[in-house]
Amino acid sequence: MMRFTRKLALAVEAVLDIAYHASDMPVQSREIAERQGVPRRYLEQVLQHLVRADILRGVRGPRGGYRLARERRRIALGEIVRIVSELETAEADPEEGSELGSRVLTPIWRELEEEAIQRLDSITIEDLCRKARSSGVEVDNQAQPDFTI
Repeated sequence: MMRFTRKLALAVEAVLDIAYHASDMPVQSREIAERQGVPRRYLEQVLQHLVRADILRGVRGPRGGYRLARERRRIALGEIVRIVSELETAEADPEEGSELGSRVLTPIWRELEEEAIQRLDSITIEDLCRKARSSGVEVDNQAQPDFTI
């Protein structure tokens, strides 16, 4: 079942950060951790899971970091939510509950979850980047124009 956890928020913010601050160089986890105010070790675990899920691509080397594995317009929030939810479900203990809860409430929660996922599937990383730009969020790694002649 989908939960809006800190890990989910971090995954979405990390993908958005990489998309928004991308330049010709990969975005380093150190930069993301500083901008997001999170421990780098925790962030790296989430980033590696997103690499395995083909949302991100890891670039090795001294100037390595992370890039999107595909275009921003081809990555939906719903996809990231499903990936992180599967990870957290695998880590969690099986849920137990009463017969009343499992037969009456659980179907309602699942229906609401499906509706939320459908809505999230309609929002892309490109949409969020546009919103960030229109909200005045500064880009750290924006390529500086070269005026040398």
